[in-house]
Amino acid sequence: MSPRTAYDTVQAYHRAWTSGDIDTAMDCVSDEITCRAPGVDLEGKEAYRAFIAGFAPKLTGIGEIAEFADGDRVALFYYPQTAVTSTAPAAEYITVADGRIVQSIIIFDRLSYAPPTRG
Repeated sequence: MSPRTAYDTVQAYHRAWTSGDIDTAMDCVSDEITCRAPGVDLEGKEAYRAFIAGFAPKLTGIGEIAEFADGDRVALFYYPQTAVTSTAPAAEYITVADGRIVQSIIIFDRLSYAPPTRG
């Protein structure tokens, strides 16, 4: 069996976390992962796990995904659907080394996922 590509790793990770299977998703993540996301920089697998595990239960679905892969880097573009929004786009730019995700840059509008304001 040939080794898993960066694209395969990212696909397995994304399918797992978006279906709520955080343990399987974390099997794809390096202990030394770094992540940049709106308002937070994360270092290490446990901090990253807490970040992803805090959002995953809010998902009600995932809108269309565009994917681009170039060697050890993969970009995903999608619409995380929650009770609050289904039209706010998100993007992840992921770097894989030795079969594990070592860096993730996540771009999304945090305010789109906040509870609606009362008028």
